[in-house]
This record gives sequence, structure tokens and C-alpha cells, in this order.
Amino acid sequence: MSWIQTYTGRRFYPLNPMPEDIEILDIAHALSHLCRFNGHTRQFYSVAQHSVLVMCVVPEPLALAALLHDATEAYFADIVTPIKRHLGEIGEVEQRIHEAIAARFGIPVEMDPLIKRADLELLATERRDLLLPTDDEWACLKGVEPRFEQITAWDPETAKKMFLEQFEGLAG
Repeated sequence: MSWIQTYTGRRFYPLNPMPEDIEILDIAHALSHLCRFNGHTRQFYSVAQHSVLVMCVVPEPLALAALLHDATEAYFADIVTPIKRHLGEIGEVEQRIHEAIAARFGIPVEMDPLIKRADLELLATERRDLLLPTDDEWACLKGVEPRFEQITAWDPETAKKMFLEQFEGLAG
């Protein structure tokens, strides 16, 4: 089988992604059920909630792109960065999915540096609030401070609802 069935019952071909096969409800539902950090958090914390929080940090013109910055994970799962770096061709597949999402929703293919910075600030905050504390340094967080606000994790239904509400407010 060369396709996956999405939440809305669509066929999605990960190796040949088409913008018309992308559905926001599929993205919101899947991301609300995917746990950040491959599930190694003290409590469930979804990629959908992470996406909403990143969106809240950036200037309004970047908000939709920030909300969708991890949307590929709805179709591709969240492969942790240390492993993803060694999977070669996988990055190309993920990039094609991202390009289809960008075309579907009219967002830039390249991630704006302000979104990347917000993503790192949220990563630092998530590390502080959701992971067990360790003395290990994360090179990617050098010079990045966590946000002041404490993260309170949402359940999947709340994360999905918040993600869709933010999308509707941005995309109409």
C-alpha cells in the first residue's frame, strides 16, 4: 500500500503529496494526538498545542506559517531530530509534503527566522516545564531562554479545538 488513510477518510500518498489531498481537519486531529518528544514528557503534550503556542509568539503576518510549521508530522509522524539527521532520503520526502502543505494554504516554503526562533524558545520552555530536569546541555538551545509563561498541557480534544480555532481565525 502506497497511501495512508487520514482521519477524514482521504487517501494521502506520502511519496507523491498533492496540495488537494491536504485537509486542515486531518492535520489538527493528527497533531493533537501526537505527543512531543516521542512521548517522553511527564504528561501528554501534543504537537498541536506546541504549534498554537509557537503561533502566539510570532508577529501576526507569520502566524499561519507558524501554526503550520510542524504540519508535515500529521502525515509523516514526528521523527526525533537526532535520528532524522541520519535517514537521508527521508528529509526529501518530508520536504515534498511540506511543499504540498505550503501550496495548499499559501504559506512560504522557507521557514522565517522568527518562526524558528519562536520554535526554539518553545523548545526551551517545554524542556523546563514538561521533561524531567537534567544537567545535560542541548547545543540547539545555546543562548535561548525559555518563555516566562509556564506550559499547562491540554488534552487532545482541547488541542485540536484550539488549533482549528486559530486556523479559522487566520485563514478564514
